[in-house]
Amino acid sequence: MPREGYQEKLEALREDVLYMSEVVLERLRMGLDALETKDEDLAWEVIDGDDEVNQLYLDLEQDCIDLLALQQPVASDLRFIAASFKIITDLERIADLATNLGEYTHEAERDLYPDVDIQEIGTLVIEMVEASMDAYDEEDPDACLAISEQDDTIDERCEAASSTIVRDLIEREVDDETGEAEIEQLMADVSRLLLTVRDLERVGDHAVNIAARTLYMVENDDELIY
Repeated sequence: MPREGYQEKLEALREDVLYMSEVVLERLRMGLDALETKDEDLAWEVIDGDDEVNQLYLDLEQDCIDLLALQQPVASDLRFIAASFKIITDLERIADLATNLGEYTHEAERDLYPDVDIQEIGTLVIEMVEASMDAYDEEDPDACLAISEQDDTIDERCEAASSTIVRDLIEREVDDETGEAEIEQLMADVSRLLLTVRDLERVGDHAVNIAARTLYMVENDDELIY
């Protein structure tokens, strides 16, 4: 393949990875909106849209394989293709977590803990993913390191939220008049909320993974990978 065509394929890969990130982020926003508003139609849209993300992943995976097998890239090009392959894997997993939010929407009966701001945590992790993809696009190593530091804040918010939920459950008064069905529903709602917090924390972890692969791609630096 002429050098010009090879470089065009590399640039097309970058653009397609960025496009996949836009689709995934939109699914994540929709999942959070569905959870907040109890919008079951929107939740189904998120769940049904997972097939599109999976197909994007498979198409980009094949593109990466073709570039590796047919072009035998070296040095920076090899790191770029390898990083792109790892990043689309993280994006696909974020989409799976967005699908979880859609499923939780169908299970949600009520808001139990007004002090736990799921939307705030969701906004923070979305900003992390956006920043990590900007770092990938702009090949910005400083931004990669900043994203890793920001993850500590997400972990603290999620730990505090989980502690609030568990503490409230322990302190909640349950008397003889509380029916078995009500107790089961309470436990289901608590479990759903804990899973929501956990999933958002995992989105933040995937954002760090994207930053780590980008840093390695740009500077051959594996500091954030291990």
